[in-house]
Amino acid sequence: MAETVRMTTLVEQGIAVVGERNDLRRRLENTLERLRDPSVRVIVVGEFKQGKSQLINAMVNAPVCPVDDDIATTVPTVVRQGDPASAVVLVPRHGGSVTESDGGPEAPVERQPIGLDELAEYVSEKGNPGNARNIVAAEVSLPRKLLAGGLTMVDSPGVGGLGSSHTLTTLTALPSAHAMVFVSDASQEYTEPEIRFLHQAMRISPNVLCVLSKTDLYPSWRQIADLDKGHLEAVGPGIPLFPVSSELRLQAARLQDTELNEESGFPALISHLRTNIVGEAARLQRRSVAHDVLSVAENLRLALQSELGALENPEGTPHMIAGLKAAKEDADALRKRSARWQITLNDGIGDLIADMEYDLKDRLRRIQREAEAAIDQGDPGPAWEQFTSWLEQSTAAAVSDTFVWTNERAQWLARQVAGHFSEDEVVLPTLQVSDTGGVLDPVADIQQMEDGRMGAVQKILIGMRGSYGGVLMFGLLTGLFGLALINPLSVGAGLMLGRKAYREEQEARLKRRQAEAKMLVRKQVDDVVFQVGKQLKDRLRMVQRATRDHFTDIAEEHHRSLTESVAAAQKAAATYAVERDMRIKEIRNQLRVVDALSSGARQLLDRSPDPQQTPSTVPAG
Repeated sequence: MAETVRMTTLVEQGIAVVGERNDLRRRLENTLERLRDPSVRVIVVGEFKQGKSQLINAMVNAPVCPVDDDIATTVPTVVRQGDPASAVVLVPRHGGSVTESDGGPEAPVERQPIGLDELAEYVSEKGNPGNARNIVAAEVSLPRKLLAGGLTMVDSPGVGGLGSSHTLTTLTALPSAHAMVFVSDASQEYTEPEIRFLHQAMRISPNVLCVLSKTDLYPSWRQIADLDKGHLEAVGPGIPLFPVSSELRLQAARLQDTELNEESGFPALISHLRTNIVGEAARLQRRSVAHDVLSVAENLRLALQSELGALENPEGTPHMIAGLKAAKEDADALRKRSARWQITLNDGIGDLIADMEYDLKDRLRRIQREAEAAIDQGDPGPAWEQFTSWLEQSTAAAVSDTFVWTNERAQWLARQVAGHFSEDEVVLPTLQVSDTGGVLDPVADIQQMEDGRMGAVQKILIGMRGSYGGVLMFGLLTGLFGLALINPLSVGAGLMLGRKAYREEQEARLKRRQAEAKMLVRKQVDDVVFQVGKQLKDRLRMVQRATRDHFTDIAEEHHRSLTESVAAAQKAAATYAVERDMRIKEIRNQLRVVDALSSGARQLLDRSPDPQQTPSTVPAG
């Protein structure tokens, strides 16, 4: 907290120094805005009923997240530092709807205070089935040392599992989160959907740590941990795994038992969060603030030193003129360079949109071919519910893969654009293309179809229609030999033809159902391509605008600094002696202020992370 105050003071000093440079003022104001939100968001994810909510409860030693034998959490629950303890729920204003994943609303919301004991009525499936109250999120504030450094825990909903469309909602929070805690219990090793999700999460947020929960319930948890570590090595080297028992942690808190707390496994997990997540976030924050302040100071120093040089060395007018020409050439070159990076950006976005459309269609066409092959192998009617569930999961996974891939390509494009600024240290813009919340909402559910089962009456009627012709035909034929119209031969022939007609009707109905199922699959795939493709294009256009604005600001800062240095030097060349001495003194004072600003920024870069408190003690009540 003290360091945040120091950084805030430094940035405010920079704002006071910039004077009429509105471009530099805007940059520092954005830096100040980031400093006002020092929270380090850690989202807890995983399949439902893996112990996510109880994990958070054990970390803060409070029943803030509902735990139930059935599916519990239905909306995100954000736990952060605050005194006194309190809780609020976020609901859409004027009955609107918003998408929320990490506690930060994307649309205007109202904050309604509630009692801590009422929280489960709003965020759990039991108290708020299907989120009928339309709650965006819940926020809980607790006075805890663990949260005092800015750590914010987000309990994400696990309804539907990682293989469903809820994967998209879970991935939504990752771009804006500092880290992800992936929870899986010790009952079995990682499943295929869990491994797939980890691969996707690692491509969005490399700060991933895994927790093996409920070790107190499964004696073979060590074998499961070894198997999970092998899977994690395949996903990405260095992903830590922490076996823990929330029940032992809570029991240790009640008994104030340090040894039991160590046995729960939580001290190692908390130490990692404090050192590697909170500490790393603080380091990155320092680097970001220091870079912004240093850049502003260098831009200010350029014009001041140009004017001071011209004032102190009037005899060097020829050299000064040569320097002015060089500065003008630099300014012109910068503008040409700006044109080149804009071409790179525009061409890259066009290529990215085309590649994205192809990638999405290619993934969905593979699913369509696989679905049609499955339909041809059997009757889709009786298994239509299971089939549509598989189609939904496969489609959601394909869309998620496309969004993650597009996010990576957008970051690559930003680096390509930054390459035009290779002479300077350029910070890349923050891009969140992988935000997939609500992407599949406009896509209608796939239509239902009949199961194809025929009742006894239908079977009899079909058999009678087929047997009627057989009885009549063979009855007339045997009538030539003096037999009655209905005789054993005509009845037998009627039964045979009736059975044949029934089988043919079954086959015809099966083909119709297969054709109908294929048509519904194609229609669903087309709808997904249309709706998701539109949203992807919109987000890529947002990426284009964000990248363009980001680098335009950088180019304008450099160009304006060069232009002002040229103007300052020209003005200094025409300054009279008396005015020159006063101006030199004034400039030197201003340079001392700018040097002090740079010194403060460099101290931020040189400062090592603050030591974190050892978490071996049991949690406070």
